[in-house]
Amino acid sequence: MKKLLFLPLLAVLTMAAHAPVAYNVDVKSSVIVWTGYKVTGKHTGTVKVKNGNLTWDNGQLIGGSFEIDMNSITCTDLEGEYAGKLVGHLKSDDFFGVEKHPVAKFVITKAIPQDTKGNYKIVGNLTIKEKTKELKFQAAVSESNNTINASGKITVDRSDFDVKFGSGSFFDNLGDKTIYDEFDLQVSLVAKK
Repeated sequence: MKKLLFLPLLAVLTMAAHAPVAYNVDVKSSVIVWTGYKVTGKHTGTVKVKNGNLTWDNGQLIGGSFEIDMNSITCTDLEGEYAGKLVGHLKSDDFFGVEKHPVAKFVITKAIPQDTKGNYKIVGNLTIKEKTKELKFQAAVSESNNTINASGKITVDRSDFDVKFGSGSFFDNLGDKTIYDEFDLQVSLVAKK
């Protein structure tokens, strides 16, 4: 009888010892660099992480999410008036409509270890302008001194999120004014216990 009581207690203690831990994203140390491409070149800039968390269990990433402050879009490859015009256009309804949609969000649904060196295949849902799409990408994740560092490049097809301006998927005869549908988000997150 004592053995029967001991086994469930042991199971509870074992589970408690390996309870997942949520690390909060340090928004000041985290950054997202965007790059958009067009026929005649590309533009790049940053956007801030608003908040987020990464869940760690038994030495592995198992989940998490982060929100993106769409009002924080900057352009880093142009200066002055030209940078201001581009940022204003990106914030407008032609692109991300940040007045109505100030936050974008990514939620991890699966974090699949690829090796023992911290490389993962991340599967998750990206929401922009209230439209959600599943995306997959590779990420490098490490944990040390109660801090998680995670980085990966997410390639986003803007046509999935009703961002149509200058897109050859929606408009004909754009020529060298075509803006490619795919853009990149280089995400670098720092999360702490």
